[in-house]
Amino acid sequence: MTDENPETPSAFSAADVQHMRHALQLAAHARDAEGEVPVGAVLVQGDEVVGLGWNRNITLHDPTAHAEVMAMRAAGEKLANHRLTGATLYVTLEPCAMCAMAMIHARLGRVVYAAVDPKTGAAGSMFDTLVDARHNHRIEVAGGLLAEESASMLREFFRARR
Repeated sequence: MTDENPETPSAFSAADVQHMRHALQLAAHARDAEGEVPVGAVLVQGDEVVGLGWNRNITLHDPTAHAEVMAMRAAGEKLANHRLTGATLYVTLEPCAMCAMAMIHARLGRVVYAAVDPKTGAAGSMFDTLVDARHNHRIEVAGGLLAEESASMLREFFRARR
């Protein structure tokens, strides 16, 4: 796909597309290698990838082991800092409330997600946690990048489980 594809609005850069494609690869890994819900995340600070994550909550028996949290944990270890100020997180599914609050506490600068989560999404679908003025930090949010690829992977995963 190119930047002209309707799934890749012009508001997204070539780097955004590249990082989201990487996140989609991580989502496929979660599905194929671990039987997890296929969600992947890539955390970038400047031009450097500082954290990768995919859903591992089933594998690790840990309800907090969502792709976003795993990527932030990896970045925190790599950078020796719990603050990820200004970093951009690419994730294949709209973050939930737990992940959104962790992002606020980490002081991320931007979140780019693919598919919306109409049941528990906290980046505009059900809640608007990332931009809520009541928090001491707000995060720029951009959704819909390669949304159909992610949504299709999720639909197929759940269809196969039924």
